[in-house]
Amino acid sequence: MKSLGHYPDYWYWILRGKPQRSPHLLKQRTVREYGQKFGLRILIETGTYYGEMVSAMKSRFDAIYSIECNPELAARATKEFAKYSHIKIIQGDSQTALPELLKSLEKPALFWLDAGYYGWSGEQGDKKRLGVELDAILRHKINGHVILMDDAHGLNGKNGALTIEEVTKQIQKDFPNRKVEVTFDILRIAPAEKVGLSDLSGRGVTNL
Repeated sequence: MKSLGHYPDYWYWILRGKPQRSPHLLKQRTVREYGQKFGLRILIETGTYYGEMVSAMKSRFDAIYSIECNPELAARATKEFAKYSHIKIIQGDSQTALPELLKSLEKPALFWLDAGYYGWSGEQGDKKRLGVELDAILRHKINGHVILMDDAHGLNGKNGALTIEEVTKQIQKDFPNRKVEVTFDILRIAPAEKVGLSDLSGRGVTNL
C-alpha cells in the first residue's frame, strides 16, 4: 500500500531540513488541523488521484467530496470508497464540477485544491482553472470556507499559470477579510481574524 511509505518519506523530509515540497503525511495533518481549528465537517478535494487524502480523512469529516478528471482514476476511487455513504467521488473537470457542487452546499467546507496545471498523465490542463475555482469558492453565499492549495510552487507564472503574488494581491483586493499565506508549499486562505495559522502542521506526526 502506497500510504505505508508516508512515514519514511516524512522523516526523510525532516532530515533534509524541511525543503519546499512537503510530504503527504504533513499534508494530511494540515487538512486535519485546519478542519479542527475552523470547525469544518465537510471536505472538498480536487484531484482524487489514488484516493490517499480521502482515505486518510474518511473518519475525520462528516462528508467528503473528491473531484477527479481522469475517468479511470475516478472509477477506481468510486469502487474503493463505495461502502462509505459520506464519501462521493465526482468524475469531471473541477472547473465546472466544483461550482456545480457549491450550489448544493449549505455549510462551510474545507477545500483541498490541486495547484498543478498538469494532470497526472502529464497533459496540460486549463490555465484558468484555479482562478475559476478560487473565485467560485470565495464568492459563495457561505462565508466560512477555508482553502488549502497543494503544491503552491506550481503558482510560478510559467505557461500562463498564476503566481502566488497575483493570487494574494487579487484576494486581498476583492476579499480583504481573508488572510493568505504559504507554508510548507501549501497556500492557505482563511478568515483574517484567525491568526497564528502558519505554525500548524509544523510539529510531529503523533495522533495522525
